[in-house]
Amino acid sequence: MQYTSLSFSERLKEVGITPSMGRTGSALDNAMAESFVSTLKAELVSRMEFPSRQAAKSAIFEYLETFYNTRRLHSALGYRSPAGYLPSPRSRVAL
Repeated sequence: MQYTSLSFSERLKEVGITPSMGRTGSALDNAMAESFVSTLKAELVSRMEFPSRQAAKSAIFEYLETFYNTRRLHSALGYRSPAGYLPSPRSRVAL
């Protein structure tokens, strides 16, 4: 499913979420995602040589599940890990 698909857009509207899409090619429109990709490259991808695409996928999955989401502190979350950050109940919406 694409984020701009009709069914996804309709579901967002049903639950009262207004989508926000950045312009193509504008890194500032999506600064948090750009920051994440930069961090992933600096902390993992550029430090390793992967023998295959599957090895790269596995290493990235492992990095995300055992470090990035559980122990790494994030400034946008008040220097807490994503696993340690609990958004307010109001900000959680089941899609």
